[in-house]
Amino acid sequence: MSKMTTPPPSPVAAPPAPPGHGQSPQQSGLQSGLKNRHLSMIAVGGVIGAGLFVGSASGITAAGPGILLSYALVGALVVFVMRMLGEMAAANPTSGSFSAYADRALGRWAGFSIGWLYWFFWVVVLAVEATAGAAILTSWVPAVPQWAWALIVMVVLTSTNLASVASFGEFEFWFAGIKVVAIAAFIAIGGLAIFGVLPGSDNAATGFANLTSHGGFLPHGPSAILTGVLMVVFSFMGSEIVTLAAGESEDPQRAVTKATKSVIWRVGIFYLGSILVVVSLLPWNDPSIAKKGSYVAALDSIGIPHAGQIMNVIVLTAVLSCLNSGLYTASRMAFSLGQRGDAPKSFARTNSRGVPQAAILASVLFGFIAVGFNYLWPDTVFQFLLNSSGAVALFVWLVICFSQLRMRGIILRENPDKLVVRMWLFPYLTWATIAMISFVLVYMLTDDSEGGGRIQVLLSVLLAIVVVAVSLVRDRLGRNTTEKESLTAH
Repeated sequence: MSKMTTPPPSPVAAPPAPPGHGQSPQQSGLQSGLKNRHLSMIAVGGVIGAGLFVGSASGITAAGPGILLSYALVGALVVFVMRMLGEMAAANPTSGSFSAYADRALGRWAGFSIGWLYWFFWVVVLAVEATAGAAILTSWVPAVPQWAWALIVMVVLTSTNLASVASFGEFEFWFAGIKVVAIAAFIAIGGLAIFGVLPGSDNAATGFANLTSHGGFLPHGPSAILTGVLMVVFSFMGSEIVTLAAGESEDPQRAVTKATKSVIWRVGIFYLGSILVVVSLLPWNDPSIAKKGSYVAALDSIGIPHAGQIMNVIVLTAVLSCLNSGLYTASRMAFSLGQRGDAPKSFARTNSRGVPQAAILASVLFGFIAVGFNYLWPDTVFQFLLNSSGAVALFVWLVICFSQLRMRGIILRENPDKLVVRMWLFPYLTWATIAMISFVLVYMLTDDSEGGGRIQVLLSVLLAIVVVAVSLVRDRLGRNTTEKESLTAH
């Protein structure tokens, strides 16, 4: 744990900041306990979710080698959104990140709504990841029931988050490090096998011939690229976590600037690079991709022994990383909402270790309840939770875009020297990104499969309408109360 250079925080957070204004760790009661190496690895590992390892097979099956274009399109969206978020976060690092900026740029209703939607998204993810991790652990140790493994995993990672922000950072540093090393090794070994220079490889070493020799690069036509987009877009969620974590780092502006500028090569290497290796090593329609998963099938084609178990270890690491960072992210968003008066005041209090204990426990409690729903009513209640949070990631990206349109002027007017990261081709590329995200949402409505895009968008929109309505009613009641108090005072 790093030696603190600032006085220990008060157990109670400072009074709420004006809407949209972030606070430094010292002002808010949070500790600046994350080191630069923690932030760097969180930035690198944040874009590598379990979805990349588990979900890529269905995308390859649906789009063929053209899935590379799907990943490139979504990757470009992530790069643009992160650039916009980086512009705002470098100027004003805060644990509320885009929710606090929406509060300032678009209004209290926007900050309240997107903050709570984002919190809901991550607590549902906690249940999904805890169940996925428990399934892997049960396959190794069948004597322990799956529900017990889910409980153990949640308790352990809750404990690390409650201990201190430095312990969260240390765990995430190693989790993310394993993911990064695993993908780098996969790309290196797979690249050698593609060109026939890997000693002992069982692969036919056809170079890049598999990209075009089995029905062409787009075997299902150009429309399959968009189908692929729907399948891969949610595996990118998490890249924005570094901007929330930066508020508890030693040098927030430097951390955000570095993370924002490195997102291009991170997406390029880890997503496009690893998927290129898979579709080059194997024909896209090889049955083993759908049966075993894309990465296991690729490793098997090379002749790597125990490929399935190796990948299970890596997927478990990705799951634990997602759980760890998801609990951190949900709790810090709840903390920020508490600071701004949009959540219970207890959420904005920190203990002697600078940890928002109530916010963490509330987040993990809902996560536990969701895990229970997954075991008791997986096809009804839990499926509803999944579908109603399905499009929230895209809503978050849209809010970041609209906030940046307004925040650029605010930053230039108030602190022009803090505009150290700038969105390219402003405002044209911002509007183009809004158009692309909107198109993806509209295209999701054409997917009428069970649990598909249409039901996700409709239920997520319904949830968003309810949350916005709650926010507007709250504001109205608050104004009425203020007016009555003012009249009484006179």
